[in-house]
Amino acid sequence: MALVEFYGDGCPHCKNMAPLVEQLQREEGVIVEQYEVWNNEENAKKMADCDKGLCGGVPFFCNTETRAFICGGVSYEDLKAWATRK
Repeated sequence: MALVEFYGDGCPHCKNMAPLVEQLQREEGVIVEQYEVWNNEENAKKMADCDKGLCGGVPFFCNTETRAFICGGVSYEDLKAWATRK
């Protein structure tokens, strides 16, 4: 499963999600690939390829296998459901 988070350095919503992503990785044993997009053009292109008009902002979470996505900040329970969805 490929779980990806696109975030912006200095984004308050991304900052709020950081401890939840860490908790998810620690408790569920999943790996979330993280890409900073505000200061990295290559990562911004990766986000555009994955986003395809779904979100347009950060934080943006995408499960590349199920195509399930999250746009913006959410609760831990919603983040976990996104990550563990089969």
